[in-house]
Amino acid sequence: MKFRRSERLIDMTNYLLDHPRQLVPLTFFAERYESAKSSISEDLAIVKETFEQRGIGTLQTVPGASGGVKFFVKVSQEKAEPFVNELCQLIANPERLLPGGYLYLTDILGDPQIVQKAGRIIASAYANTKIDVVMTVATKGIPLAYAVASQLNVPVVIVRRDSKVTEGPTVSINYVSGSAKRIQTMVLSKKSMRQDSRVLIVDDFMKAGGTVMGMISMLEEFNSELAGIAVLVEDEKIQERLVDEYLSLVQLSDVDVKDKKISVQAGNYFNIWRD
Repeated sequence: MKFRRSERLIDMTNYLLDHPRQLVPLTFFAERYESAKSSISEDLAIVKETFEQRGIGTLQTVPGASGGVKFFVKVSQEKAEPFVNELCQLIANPERLLPGGYLYLTDILGDPQIVQKAGRIIASAYANTKIDVVMTVATKGIPLAYAVASQLNVPVVIVRRDSKVTEGPTVSINYVSGSAKRIQTMVLSKKSMRQDSRVLIVDDFMKAGGTVMGMISMLEEFNSELAGIAVLVEDEKIQERLVDEYLSLVQLSDVDVKDKKISVQAGNYFNIWRD
């Protein structure tokens, strides 16, 4: 069946969005739509221009006989700022306060639209970074980790607090909790990650960074390398931060339990990453 250009553009766009950072040869599209490579190149130029104008991402052309195109997610600062501001307003709602000064974030992390947008923004910062795996710790950070990984087209590995029979042989390490200063344990299945991987650590909330440091120590057991650290929310009032280099979307600056006031602001995302 011969495709009209409008049909090709729609299907091509959908395919590229579903396969980020994957090299797609021009011959694949040419055979898929029974069209000449010259026509495919013209179509891709239209898609690239539209992606960049709408702040969706960009296409990178790879020359050569085995070349093609790759789609990279790219959220502009203009597109990211309204979302981060909205996220700050949601988190600042005093109804989120729980006994002990904790914040209720489960509804935010359970909202697919919020999580997907946050995942795209974080993935934008690492779109051109070599990443083999996104790592998180069970359980609340899992939705965000998958949202980021889907935009980077890499698998997710989940570090757990205790071993499960279904995980098979595991690697176990002890680490010191940054906030409670207690020795805790985390485990990871030996089958979950290849040796010599480059890993992006993603979590929902970071205080002192003890859990993140535990995951970094876990990487050493797999001879793997840290590619970056990204969190949805960080606690800014921590005196002794165990992690120096990381990316955050929101900073929690103060929690006043007595007056039921939560003070938040945009994280360091816009200071660290420029589009």
